Amino acid sequence: MDPFDSNAAANLPRNMIENSMFEEEPDVVDLAKDSAAFPTFPALDPDEVVYEPRSSRLLVRGLGENDMDEDDEDCESSARLLGMSFMNRSSAHRSSSFPYTRQAPPRSCSRPSARTTVVCVLFLVIVASMTMVLYFLPGCTFTKAGCRKTNKTTPFEPVYPLSTNGKLFPWAQFRLPRSVRPVNYDLTLNPDLNNMTFTGRTVITMSVLHNTKIIVLHSAHLNITKATFKLGDQETRDVTVLEYQTRQQIAVQLSEEMKAGQSCVLTLDYSASLSHTYDGFYNSSYIDKEGNKRVLAATQFEPLSARKAFPCFDEPAFKATFLIKISRKSNYTTLSNMPQVKSTPLPNGLVQDEFEKTSVNMSTYLVAFIVADFTPISKNVSETLVSVYSVPEKKEHTDYALDTASKLLEFYNSFFEINYPLKKLDLVAIPDFLAGAMENWGLITFRETTLLVGNQSSPLEKQLVASVIAHELAHQWFGNLVTMSWWNDLWLNEGFATYMQYMSLQTVFPTLDIGNLFLAVRFRALDKDALNSSHAVSTEVNNPEQVEEMFDSVSYEKGASILMMLNTWLPGKQQFRKGIIQYLKQFSGLNTDTDDLWNSLTQVSAQHHNVSEMMRSWTSQKGFPLVTVSRQGGQVTLTQEHFLLTSDKATYTSSLWNIPVTYVTDNCSLGPECIQMFNLKTKSGTLELPESVKWLKLNYRNTGFYIVHYGDEGWAALKDALSSNVQVLTQEDRASLIHNIFALSRLGRVSFYQVLNLLKYMSNETESCPVTEALLQLNVIYRLLDKRQEDSLVARMKHYILYRFGSLMDNQTWGEEESVSKQELRSALLGSACSLNQENCIQQAKALFKHYDESNGTSRIPGDLQQVVFTVAAQSNEDWLTLLHMYQTVTYDAEKRKMLRGLASTQDARRIVWILKAGLRGDIIQTQELPLVISTVCNGFAGYLFAWDFIQENWDRLIEKFPIGSYAIQTIIKSATSQFSTQAHLDRVQGFFSSLKERGSQMRSVQEALETIRLNQRWMDKNLPTLQKWL
Repeated sequence: MDPFDSNAAANLPRNMIENSMFEEEPDVVDLAKDSAAFPTFPALDPDEVVYEPRSSRLLVRGLGENDMDEDDEDCESSARLLGMSFMNRSSAHRSSSFPYTRQAPPRSCSRPSARTTVVCVLFLVIVASMTMVLYFLPGCTFTKAGCRKTNKTTPFEPVYPLSTNGKLFPWAQFRLPRSVRPVNYDLTLNPDLNNMTFTGRTVITMSVLHNTKIIVLHSAHLNITKATFKLGDQETRDVTVLEYQTRQQIAVQLSEEMKAGQSCVLTLDYSASLSHTYDGFYNSSYIDKEGNKRVLAATQFEPLSARKAFPCFDEPAFKATFLIKISRKSNYTTLSNMPQVKSTPLPNGLVQDEFEKTSVNMSTYLVAFIVADFTPISKNVSETLVSVYSVPEKKEHTDYALDTASKLLEFYNSFFEINYPLKKLDLVAIPDFLAGAMENWGLITFRETTLLVGNQSSPLEKQLVASVIAHELAHQWFGNLVTMSWWNDLWLNEGFATYMQYMSLQTVFPTLDIGNLFLAVRFRALDKDALNSSHAVSTEVNNPEQVEEMFDSVSYEKGASILMMLNTWLPGKQQFRKGIIQYLKQFSGLNTDTDDLWNSLTQVSAQHHNVSEMMRSWTSQKGFPLVTVSRQGGQVTLTQEHFLLTSDKATYTSSLWNIPVTYVTDNCSLGPECIQMFNLKTKSGTLELPESVKWLKLNYRNTGFYIVHYGDEGWAALKDALSSNVQVLTQEDRASLIHNIFALSRLGRVSFYQVLNLLKYMSNETESCPVTEALLQLNVIYRLLDKRQEDSLVARMKHYILYRFGSLMDNQTWGEEESVSKQELRSALLGSACSLNQENCIQQAKALFKHYDESNGTSRIPGDLQQVVFTVAAQSNEDWLTLLHMYQTVTYDAEKRKMLRGLASTQDARRIVWILKAGLRGDIIQTQELPLVISTVCNGFAGYLFAWDFIQENWDRLIEKFPIGSYAIQTIIKSATSQFSTQAHLDRVQGFFSSLKERGSQMRSVQEALETIRLNQRWMDKNLPTLQKWL
């Protein structure tokens, strides 16, 4: 899935807390840190009861699900039961800032010696730990041979939650038991678009893997009206369904035990309302050319919303086949993953469409269906019917998407040496769609802005559409054919799809110049991963919020970046490709984890490189390394450390990475033949260079995921080289120097004066990558100063930017431009010039808007200049109203979205409040665009405080529309807080989110926001006194 705001190139790529069973916080004993001291016990039956004495207030933390292999996970181990079930609330939701403390008792005795204290504590810990292990092991007596004897003691009382009917619910974990697995779903759905409801019947055929008396699966907001069960050849009988709403689970408890190897069928009839948000089976609408409202229904199931449309085993590892039937009115059509096989008139006047049973096993999050009146265009490609669907009024905007999808499908079929397995591939533009796109197998859904482009669209707009299509088509192999076992390895889906998106476009559509975009998103991934609030690529996921939060730049762009680094490191051009072909063929139709990928790549390595040894350091720990270069004559010492912006004794890490360092020197620096390699596995390493070498540049073309500090002499040498000849390095290398030195300034390793010193060479720079990166970094500082009302420094920073880039800005044209890189450069330069109120830029933009308005749509503004022009127009009272009218009437979605960003950039307080409220209402402005509106409003001086107040006042409504932890919520939080830099702002933000409790206080994005404010504050405190002199 592409969950990201796909409007800005650099941003492209993607809910609950269990009620506590304690009235006060339990004591915490962490056994994870010393788990080796305890023996391993044999596995329990997967449905074994989890026991706890009522009097116990002991919480054992750290023996969680990621400490086990698959067999342990299937048959829950004693350790897991201890670690996972002694509380009804995830430990992830506890604030680390409020540790548990006890009041010290009054002292009346003499103080024991330190040695005595240590010995006593160690003795007590050992005794308590062994007693606890023995005591809490149900049905077991510990012997030398392990847990082999049946315990004759009275069993403890089970700790189970209560169902909605007051009975005990027979399962107490977030993950489903592995006792049964679905084989096939037979789904019948009857949507009523008049009343926005639907009824359904789900018939699930299952295989029993372990003896059990219970079946536990997922259901959310479904009213189950009837349930029947059939075991093997026995007669069908009615059964009672228990529901535990907190975890969105239902269960059937049987009187007799099912045996491993048996098959059974569960049939569930239910009714529900169509969702009014953007997940599950939800309603949408659009206005046709006659002005009539047309309603439709579509689905969005990833990650946890298939359960909102039909009862199911809603986890990625529970793959099955699906046979789907949907009823509709005669003037509607239906779509699903497979081709339609027949339509049957029903007595009530409706028509029931039946689709082929899926020819592949699918995870539930990939199931999709749509009821609408869309219009397709189609063509056959490699025995697959490729179609693009849209509302009828926008059919003329589908040609580019069809051509692009067709070419990319042929490329992937060849590249992976595995043909796309389904008979058809539909790409559908949905009027209301929150994510950028969703890779449903055979039925890919998109926002209209990420699929539809007009014939006159700019190359930048086509680049966006091609990128999203390439990403979603790559998922048909990475994610659909081979799927991660659990959401902790989401990067196997999203990191791969992101990397293949850029790799494929560089081959199939070289004129789109996608490399610049990929470089920009790698920089942004480094920025996020430098925070202490970041997470490992593969990390624990134990509740719905954490699942949602995995859809971020670490899973997407960092995942893609480390794959690019690996591809560069592996010898031979085809080693990486051979490895992923091996991976896809070996695990086709199955679920995998990260080690499966590394093992496949190791198997095909010509020199038997241990890929797992190298790559584990990049996926199992958060962050990335800072490589510091020091040179003594011909001897160069490289030292690595964790690049961590929040760095103090409390957060110090001794992390090491296996770094495939690439470097070039002044002897040879431009072509791939110049690359030299050095593997840095330890804290430091030494390489030899001829003493005649004047400078070296590490991380050739920024293909590695690390930052480099060259020391004062090294930076000076590189700056002198660029001042003499800007072409001495590739544009990617020049951009990475700019990014790295700004990052080092934020870290405090270089002064801001050194940053400005490097930027002196920019007067000779003409390429897109270095200029756009420098402008982005400078604009961040400009906005921080502006929000602090440092008027003198704001004026000086404005003067500096116009002085350094003014000649480049003046050289830009305002007519049509075909080169993508020149469009990127022009858009960045003129956007900055107009935002700084450069007179020439403002006048040109106003003239273009006036001509566009007076022509009644017959003239057009070049696509890459539309954002600049609409933003300038929105600063005028009269033109803002004109732009609003255009926004309400224009049909081309890419242009419409740029108009919306223009409207949201107004500095008029009343209009800022109006546009925020309109985005929340969803009538004039679609609610799916609210994160974009908030982000744009926050960029302006007048808007950022309004936006923060708006978020606080409307938080509950926001999390009704966007799931807690979702990318939309992440975007809203980051936009509203990332420009705060004072203690007062920090206190307010911290106070607000602390008050939310289970309504979002523990989100990772909240920790990221607080950390960012502290870092802004630190940078300002350090640099404000000297900025005036430097500028």
